[in-house]
This record gives sequence, C-alpha cells and structure tokens, in this order.
Amino acid sequence: MPGPTNEKSMNPTEPAAPPTAAAAAAPVVIRQVEAAADIAAAERCFDTYTEWLDMDISFQDYAAERKGLPGKYVPPSGALLLAIDPLSQNVLGCIAMRPIELEPRFLRQRQQQQQQQRSPDNAATRYCEIKRLFVYPEARGRQVSRALVREVTVKARQAGYSEVLLDTMIKMQAAVKLYISEGFEETAPYNASPLDGVMYFSKKLM
Repeated sequence: MPGPTNEKSMNPTEPAAPPTAAAAAAPVVIRQVEAAADIAAAERCFDTYTEWLDMDISFQDYAAERKGLPGKYVPPSGALLLAIDPLSQNVLGCIAMRPIELEPRFLRQRQQQQQQQRSPDNAATRYCEIKRLFVYPEARGRQVSRALVREVTVKARQAGYSEVLLDTMIKMQAAVKLYISEGFEETAPYNASPLDGVMYFSKKLM
C-alpha cells in the first residue's frame, strides 16, 4: 500500500522539540483564510502536509484541490483555517472543512449502523467533512491541533451542519486520541478510500 517510507513521525499532533516558554504560554490565534497571503500560507501548509503524509492521495483529486484553494473550503459552507502564533505571526498549522454528500450505499450503511444505536440519520441530515489537519513540527506540544479542531467544529455548527465526518489512519494514534477526546466517535465508512488502515469518525452537532 502507499505509505511512509522513512522514519519521520506518523502523528501530526505528536510533539517534536519543546516550544519556548513564551511560545508555549501564548494563545493560538485561529483565522479564516481570506487574503492572498493567507492563501499562499495555506498552500505551503498543504504542501508540507502532503510531504509529511507520504501517501498517494491522487484519488482525492488533490492536485485540483491544491491548485484551486480555497475552493470548496469557502465560507459559509466551508472553512479553511490557519493557526497563527500571536508573537511571531508565524503559521503554526491548518485545517479545512467542506460540505459532503454521501453516496447512497454509504448513506444506507450509516443509517443501518445508527438505527442500532437509536440515533439514525435522515434525509435532513447535512454533513461536512474535516480535512487537512496539520501542525508544523516546531509548533507541536502547544495544543494547536486541538484549537484547530475545536474552531472548525464551531464553524460547522454555525453553518448549520448536522454532523461532522473525518477519516484518518489507524497508525496516527495521536490524531485518533485527539478526535476521541473532542467527542468524535468511530463510525461506518463514508467513502471508498483505497488505502489500508483507514478509520472513520463522526460527531453529531444537533
């Protein structure tokens, strides 16, 4: 399967070198990508993310997504967020959210699973998907990932979505633990990923 071929960390939320005391104490600023400079910063973040990921994600039409930023991540139905260090103004990481319509076969699987849980989805359920969570190594250990996930979840609720979906890799245990701690639950697949070891999560917003 496509996957990492070197010894770099498999956890985008795993700490690297400890931040300085001043940096660690400073709150993280989360802002929506709007200006051209922000788009360029998001592009660099995406480039670093895909280099770190070291997987073939061409099946996601990633090249077109990267070229067309912000694309489907435009508000109010989407979001493309940057985490900013308030002292240095450096970009610490990014996250994105977009609307998603489930194919009928995946929708049926989810409805069957959730009927067993007595919380079924219905025709009025509106889904969005979290994508491209990444934090630069020098910023890890500052709870940047958590801040990004929380803010994008707020954006999803404000946009009127019923449920947030995401997928990740089972080997990315730091990310898995983060999502669970933020109220996400493992759920049925909602896409036809060709990758092995994919985990699917969801969080109901209403």
